[in-house]
Amino acid sequence: MTLARRDFLRTTGRAAAGLTLAFHLPGIGRAIATAASVFAPNAYLRVAPDGTVTLWCVRLEMGQGVRTILPMMIAEELEVEWSSVRVEQAEPGGQFQGVRLHTSGSGSSSGTYRTLRTAGATAREMLVASAAATWNVEPSSCKPSRGVVTHLPTGRALAYGTLAPTAATMTVPEAPTLKEAKQFGLLGTSVKRVDGPAIVTGRARFGLDVRVPDMLFASVERAPSLGARLVRFDASAALKIAGVRHVLPVASGILPGVAVVGDDTWSALRGRKALTAQWAPGVEFDSDRFLDQLPRALDRATFKVRHEGDAAAALDVAHAPMETMNCTADVRSDRAEIWAPTQTDVRTIDQVKKVTGLPAEAIRLHPIMMGGGFGRRLFADYAAEAAEISKAIARPVQVMWTREDDMQRGYFQPATANRFIAGLDAQGSITALVHHTSSSDLTIYDIHAGRNIWRDARDPKKPDHYESGESPWGAFDTPYEFSHLRVDCADVTSPVPTGPWRAVEYPATVFARESFLDEVAHLAARDPIAFRLELLPRNVKPVGSYKIDRSRLARVLEAVRDRSGWTSPLPQDSSRRRGRGVAASVYHAGSYIAMVAEVSSDADGSNLRVEKLTTAVDAGVVLNPSGLLGQTESGIAWGLSYTLLGKMNFKAGAPVQANFSAFQVLRAGQMPILDTVLLEGSAPPGGYGEHPVPLVAPAVANAVFAATGRRLRTLPLA
Repeated sequence: MTLARRDFLRTTGRAAAGLTLAFHLPGIGRAIATAASVFAPNAYLRVAPDGTVTLWCVRLEMGQGVRTILPMMIAEELEVEWSSVRVEQAEPGGQFQGVRLHTSGSGSSSGTYRTLRTAGATAREMLVASAAATWNVEPSSCKPSRGVVTHLPTGRALAYGTLAPTAATMTVPEAPTLKEAKQFGLLGTSVKRVDGPAIVTGRARFGLDVRVPDMLFASVERAPSLGARLVRFDASAALKIAGVRHVLPVASGILPGVAVVGDDTWSALRGRKALTAQWAPGVEFDSDRFLDQLPRALDRATFKVRHEGDAAAALDVAHAPMETMNCTADVRSDRAEIWAPTQTDVRTIDQVKKVTGLPAEAIRLHPIMMGGGFGRRLFADYAAEAAEISKAIARPVQVMWTREDDMQRGYFQPATANRFIAGLDAQGSITALVHHTSSSDLTIYDIHAGRNIWRDARDPKKPDHYESGESPWGAFDTPYEFSHLRVDCADVTSPVPTGPWRAVEYPATVFARESFLDEVAHLAARDPIAFRLELLPRNVKPVGSYKIDRSRLARVLEAVRDRSGWTSPLPQDSSRRRGRGVAASVYHAGSYIAMVAEVSSDADGSNLRVEKLTTAVDAGVVLNPSGLLGQTESGIAWGLSYTLLGKMNFKAGAPVQANFSAFQVLRAGQMPILDTVLLEGSAPPGGYGEHPVPLVAPAVANAVFAATGRRLRTLPLA
């Protein structure tokens, strides 16, 4: 089994890309079995006789705010007062049997937009029908608002709670009427996160906060290098540590290991330190050598990605979430209960099934809030470890990864190289563009399926592997118009375990493309924004299954130009140089973004500081402006970290950086001024969580050139 990064989109939800997805939320057309007095017309809402309205969140929370925005969609159509609703987290099984809670690809809002609104509209129409039947009047004479149905001619009113018992007997409408966006009263307004107070006061429960009766704690010593195998271990010294109960091998994770299980985390960590283990050597891998050779691989860019006309004629990064990987498992002979901060219910249960041999119906998963996901928690190897250990010791156990474990023993963003060749006419316009890029399989899929990526051969790729998969992103779906375009790809997969990283393929290709366009604009003595606008005919460009609305991309470019003061010179002095740079992109034809960076540096180009980032966003209908702004800010912080700081090196097959002291991320004092403008749009929500990330690096790099005259073509910028 070999899955490339391009398959990540297919297997995690194409709704995020504005593409067709057979997304089924069961229960819309049938009532959920409940007490006779409770109104539950589908799986996603419930109205009790006392008027309490409960809405369920059907995606998993990792800081992106789905527990707020998804229930808002239901509440909008249901016509209830937002302050009066209760929000609950959906769990697999029960009323959500068959519902994938899997959360990825920035598709939570875009993928559920119509379905959840339909759930709310269904209930609203049944409540109105109940009131109309009570008064023996036409439903059209009744108006629902703020949890009450009013008969307009007489002013009679009944609260939803009073109507709940009879509403449950009404026929479930097959196609309830949905509001037009201009009728929204809740959606489109800034709403505070329902879980915000609990998070900032420490009351929110994350994975490491889980406690169950009779629970033990485990820390796992994993193979020290890629592909290394466990030969033997000596547990005698570890078992002498007070509180250590068990020492046992673990085979189910990314790398084999030895688990030390104790009464508390301190006992487990001390026992792990006392453990002696012998490992058979793994693969020899040096990241510096690999990166030196990577550009030469572009000479082997023989896989077709996208060809229009005849153009020939005419880095590794760690995920580093603040909460390290962890899982609590209680596995018995006939059942298993799992508490996991995970982005995927499906793959988590799948891993537990493989380890325990239990059927899915015997496994209960409690999704816990995540302290960061970024794609790392899309594959629950840490849940498999917890289940394996719990099964062996017949007690509940919490497996906790240390920061060093999380940094060195997880999955990484693949390194990528890009090369461009352009032809210009006498007016300085591009006549042809050739783009060679590299790609790497996301071997997280192979490991999840049981393939040993260091010893088992990969399946050969078909000639149309990348073209049919519409990959690599940012290379296949470049939005600009070129008379002749040729994009080809080289397959370069390293032995480093790789997985989806926030924005997946886009960061590398967008950095390269937007930096190169800036270089060409400078060569042609053209303004970088005007140069891009000329490459954007105001039409919809079909590219594979995408429909890229280039007028929307032009619109955000014009907006960021005006908002940033692009045409106004920056103040200069003898001690600091200043410059602006721009980048623009579209994410799976769903959301359109342009960004201008302002930077400054010392006269010799050192002491670089990003002063300000101005961003213009067209993400379709804006559901919650506060959420969209928050995602912009978090995406920029993430993007600045990999642009300026983060890099993971490997020597002798082992990762070098082990903690934030070596693998640096952005500090509060390095955060620039952020100015974001949200453009109103009529298109359905296009998804957004990952979308700002790819633009940060090219905007900053282009600004560095404007300030210093130096081109930086490698990340992190140095």
